[in-house]
Amino acid sequence: MIVTYSRNVFLPLTRNCRNNCWYCGFRSDLINLMSKEEVEKFLKQANGAKEALFTFGEKPDQVYPEIRKILRNWGYSNFLDYVVDMNKLAIKHGFLPHTNAGILKREELLKLKPFNASLGLMLEQAVELECHSESVGKKPELRIKTIREAGRLQIPFTTGILVGIGEKRYDRAYSLEVIADLHREFGHIQEVIVQNFKPKKGTKMEKFPEPSVEEMLETVKLARQILPREVAIQIPPNLVSDVYPFLKAGANDLGGISEVTPDYINPETNWPSINELIASLRGEFILKERLPIYPKFVKLKLFGNAVSELIEVYADDNGYSRS
Repeated sequence: MIVTYSRNVFLPLTRNCRNNCWYCGFRSDLINLMSKEEVEKFLKQANGAKEALFTFGEKPDQVYPEIRKILRNWGYSNFLDYVVDMNKLAIKHGFLPHTNAGILKREELLKLKPFNASLGLMLEQAVELECHSESVGKKPELRIKTIREAGRLQIPFTTGILVGIGEKRYDRAYSLEVIADLHREFGHIQEVIVQNFKPKKGTKMEKFPEPSVEEMLETVKLARQILPREVAIQIPPNLVSDVYPFLKAGANDLGGISEVTPDYINPETNWPSINELIASLRGEFILKERLPIYPKFVKLKLFGNAVSELIEVYADDNGYSRS
């Protein structure tokens, strides 16, 4: 059985966010926006990576006047136009962008689509939770609407659930059913991340217990039962002590691995090396590098026009990353 992964560079454009999730250690009110020069520096040191992973706080220009001022000084009327320009910069340097931009309207998705291999938005849970009570962008119906709109636009899409943030077992099942239904309707979900909550110091949930290995294995098995077989299940390899039992339970992707940037969302956990990943497969699985767009969608050519030439160079005949 093939297990996939992607080599990326992680670009945290800003930590400023309109949401205030009780478990998030990434968000900050300290004003910060990566300049073009900073982004370029990240890209130039990302030896061998093909994916530029753009992650940042949701719609920071809506709540931070300082961000709006910086953007105006740089010649942008809004934050999304800046993101698109950073996508273009990544392409110029030979990277395939994958952008996680939070909830988006149709016109915003259309603005990002040409310059991305794929887009992403974690559903987290399809139910209202107390930990999201201060987060306007974490309303389940808004996130589902964005994922549905991406389906209508035939954008290859990554989503997932966050386990252990106050939901019940049946909430997890329901959330996975929602994702499965969206894929059955539009066929655009390439992978579903099953991510375990990790408590962060200084947050409201710093003493909240993280889910057990047994809970996580059960959730991966549940995901494999509910999701269509063509949808990959990703287990983040830096958030579990051993990926092998999760692969046996039904996971078949190990997400993005960076050799030059940390996981800025979970900085306390290091990425494993490729050799460590291979060793963890116990000789029972074949590790293959993929692009930020999955092989099925490479073959269907469902990628942005601006990345088509790079994908032609990087993809092999089966849609995986060329060796």
